[in-house]
Amino acid sequence: MAGSSDDTPEDRTLRVMARWRQTGRVLVEALPYILKYDQKTIVVKYGGNAMTGTGTDDFAQDIVLMKQTGIDPVVVHGGGPQIGAMLKRLNINSTFIDGLRVTDEAAVEIVEMVLTGSINKQIVTGINAAGGRAVGLSGKDGNLVIARKVAMTRTNPETGQKEAVDLGFVGEPDTVNPEVLHSIMKSETIPVIAPIGVGRKGETFNINADTVAGAVSCALKAERLILLTDVEGVLDQDKKLIPRLSVREARALIADGTISGGMIPKIQTAIDAVEGGVNAAVILDGRIPHVLLLELFTEHGAGTLITRE
Repeated sequence: MAGSSDDTPEDRTLRVMARWRQTGRVLVEALPYILKYDQKTIVVKYGGNAMTGTGTDDFAQDIVLMKQTGIDPVVVHGGGPQIGAMLKRLNINSTFIDGLRVTDEAAVEIVEMVLTGSINKQIVTGINAAGGRAVGLSGKDGNLVIARKVAMTRTNPETGQKEAVDLGFVGEPDTVNPEVLHSIMKSETIPVIAPIGVGRKGETFNINADTVAGAVSCALKAERLILLTDVEGVLDQDKKLIPRLSVREARALIADGTISGGMIPKIQTAIDAVEGGVNAAVILDGRIPHVLLLELFTEHGAGTLITRE
């Protein structure tokens, strides 16, 4: 039995050499992908639901390794569960309409505090502790993300008429200033972005993190947009993972109901990014240890890849 007291020195040496050979095979497999992504920008959206347990340490290590292999990673993070918990602690009511949090003046202050003052700094600290050099910012810094108020309408079930819905200080990117990020990345530093935008009159807007990540990836002409969440990817009607979809196939799955609920906005973000010039987008389960490395540096990948064709 391996590891028993009956092992000879020769047995232990053979086991060590086998592990070394396995490590060598992994590195050889990764090499062509390291070359493929050298000097390329990859935008990673780190979802609030993926920020659990030791996964934060794995995530930080993956980001640092990406940087060390020549990739320029840009992190955009969410924080929905953490925001919800803080609003509950402060007895501030929180409601959602079509997946967007209604954000009044009191709530937007809490949202900004949690995203920029707590979560952002935790991620920055984790990356720095793993040996990287990260800096935290929000869309307000350097006018990185100029936002406009989300205009939403819904059909009144009683009258059948379209009615405007006021979501408060909920915004969407109007323009993204990539030069802010280029300056940071030229200094070999990893940007970590909280999804808070600034209006043209100085207003603070809460923006969906997927949407910010998509807009940033287009502005940077990124090689890839990676959306980390708490599901393994897009599932077919038999609940099996679909490893690859074209934009046309993704739209068809939305139309026939295979893609539904909270997955629809993620897929739409991926489609918009690909059509906006990003080479590919992928949805990954951020709960899997080192899932970024599995996706980028192995042949099989780990989630659902969305491409133009």
